[in-house]
Amino acid sequence: MLISLSSPVFAQVRLPKLVSDNMVLQRDQPITIWGWAAPKEKVTVTFKNKSKGAVTGADGKWAITLPAQPVGTGFEMLVKGKNEIRIHNIAFGDVWLCNGQSNMVINMERVKERYPDDIASANYPDIRNFFIPTLTNLNGPQEDFPNAEWKAANPKEVLGFGAVSYFFARDIYDRYKVPIGIINSSVGGTPIEAWISAEGYKDFAEIQNIISKNKDTAYVHIRKQSAVNSAPKQPESTDQGRKEHWESEAYQPKGWRNFNIPGYWEDQGLKDLDGVVWFRREFEVPESWIGKSVKLYMGRIVDADEMFVNGKKIGNVTYQYPPRRYEVPAGLLKPGKNTFVIRVTNSAGKGGFVPDKPYFMTYSDQQVDLKGTWEYKVGQVFGPMQVSENKQTAFVAQNQPAALFNAMIAPVLPMKLKGCLWYQGETNVGDPKPYNALLPALINDRRRLWNNQNLPFLVVQLPNFQDIDFAPAESNMALLREAQNQALTLKNTAVTVTLDLGEWNDIHPLNKKDIGKRLALSARNLAYGEKNVVYSGPTLKTQSITGNKIILTFDNVADGIKSIDSEALRWFSIAGNDKKFVWADAKIVGKDQIELSSELVETPKYIRYAWQDNPAGINFYNSAGLPASPFRTDID
Repeated sequence: MLISLSSPVFAQVRLPKLVSDNMVLQRDQPITIWGWAAPKEKVTVTFKNKSKGAVTGADGKWAITLPAQPVGTGFEMLVKGKNEIRIHNIAFGDVWLCNGQSNMVINMERVKERYPDDIASANYPDIRNFFIPTLTNLNGPQEDFPNAEWKAANPKEVLGFGAVSYFFARDIYDRYKVPIGIINSSVGGTPIEAWISAEGYKDFAEIQNIISKNKDTAYVHIRKQSAVNSAPKQPESTDQGRKEHWESEAYQPKGWRNFNIPGYWEDQGLKDLDGVVWFRREFEVPESWIGKSVKLYMGRIVDADEMFVNGKKIGNVTYQYPPRRYEVPAGLLKPGKNTFVIRVTNSAGKGGFVPDKPYFMTYSDQQVDLKGTWEYKVGQVFGPMQVSENKQTAFVAQNQPAALFNAMIAPVLPMKLKGCLWYQGETNVGDPKPYNALLPALINDRRRLWNNQNLPFLVVQLPNFQDIDFAPAESNMALLREAQNQALTLKNTAVTVTLDLGEWNDIHPLNKKDIGKRLALSARNLAYGEKNVVYSGPTLKTQSITGNKIILTFDNVADGIKSIDSEALRWFSIAGNDKKFVWADAKIVGKDQIELSSELVETPKYIRYAWQDNPAGINFYNSAGLPASPFRTDID
């Protein structure tokens, strides 16, 4: 009886999640349709009134190759074994694999306040997104995803599209009117090592050893348990604000002090405090808001917060990165004074409210500013974390070599691609040197796996971020950007410079549209053959020394290099043999040349440009409006 019940299920023809309604298949290349059925079962694929068949092997797998197809949409396909599956609304166009960490994940919903018109006008049925949920596998490549589906761009569905990939796809579609398929395989906070296949590490013996060890479930269990045992112990909650309900309308505040929002409490009198701090303020709102649902923007808060209005919790965020966007429900605001209370928890570093972010509430075309003087009171102080002497790095599966490749890239391998986008690197900033070898390894691995040594690979360089150094300094961010430029040693690659698109206070800058546009410039040149399209800013060609001056000559200047704001070029530094860098006087002395000098360096030898975490306000561009990448000549 068990056999008779299970056999019909096993016999069912099954397709991978990628082969489904609304899918985009790569035009002008032979197409593979694949799946599973019972062993030795005959499977037939019918497309455009022509059928091709295959018989499954003992493992139940089958694959059928269809001839290359031109651009088109609205097709159907019938897959038939002992059951039938009909696939609707198939498009043939260009498929781009978009891969990376959180800045590739961040979707249009996250940037909706910045791009409301782009969302409202997102009626692009031939731009389709396939977002892969976070999955890991330490043992080897998987064949499919448990859930995922193709979705076409419209004002509702586009909110789930990665913002960079959507703006890239829209620019390409608007130019060529070719259906665009986006396969977004990205996970926040992950290192490049997790995205390379085991075979891609043939020249990395140490990493190969890690991959081998991770296949031992007993070893992994011990690692995980050891990390748990040695992890810092979280303090028990003794929050006085919780006990006394400081959020309540009935609470009578005593002993509260002034605090200016935005700002960090370590900068306003609370020295090195890790713990829970409560904030409160009373606001009056326009009479027309009473009974209405009101939007509330509370910038970004480090780390976690709970938001209360008139004693009612309206929302919370558990970590520092998302923007705080809350909704005050209709009926909660009242005439006269309204009490706003925020409970903030911070366990490390500075706690509080990130500057240069929006702090206001709004309804219709009216706003109430939430910045200014609030009151605060400390609810709990966390004592020093109790750390085990047996320190173990936390074992996180998604950070392990090949783990994300196995689960989130391997199932895509049968799909033909137009090219790859890569936006990652923040997680590797702590140790940037290996990236010099890892990024070329990733690119070569992708090209080997897709059997295409010319597969276009477009890299997004890390944008400006963190505090500004007003003296020449060392920078891991700059080293990582330099390592990203190693992609350019391989053919058919591009590095999109974003040094002017970041935010000093946010590792997730909101300007994803310009990043997408610059990526599209690279694609137009490398993938679509528009060789007259300028997609790179100035790149250093040669350095020559004459007396106390250094002359730099550049490629990729278009009609010439320029200062985009007509001021003196910034962020050039110069040094002699001692490598003690000082700011240089930089002058444009020709279409492709810059002269550098400093009264403090009589015999110059080395230069650096934009060698900072955040060289704010760069102004060195070419005539096409593209900025130069950071570079240096003092490479060891």
